Amino acid sequence: MIIYDLCCDHGHKYEGWFQDRQAFETQRSRKLITCPVCGSMEAEIVPASVTLLGKDKGTVKRNDVEISPLKYLEQLHQQIDKYFDDVGEQFAEVAIRIHRGEEDQRNIRGVTTEREEDTLREEGVPFVKIPVPKFDS
Repeated sequence: MIIYDLCCDHGHKYEGWFQDRQAFETQRSRKLITCPVCGSMEAEIVPASVTLLGKDKGTVKRNDVEISPLKYLEQLHQQIDKYFDDVGEQFAEVAIRIHRGEEDQRNIRGVTTEREEDTLREEGVPFVKIPVPKFDS
């Protein structure tokens, strides 16, 4: 997994995780990358800032701001909730229709069975599984 620093056409900077540069380019051309701040689907790779792991291995220090991994994960899920349509158990069906051009391109989220995931892979539909942790209020 490669982490790129990205910037949308409105100047918002954020991170994107990709298998490789080609995966980034493919997702960018298909408008699958979305700015977590404004929802723009225009993304460019920008020079990366330095990330250092401090003595306390439970935090990441970036530009003098410490954020716990749990906080990062919580923010990720907030962005997914905000910018992805929840299609629930119909995820595989909707993803295939979008892949085939039968529905407009959009970000979706939902659940799948292992069998449905195998079908998505056979169809060449890109998807990412993100665990859904339970956060304490």
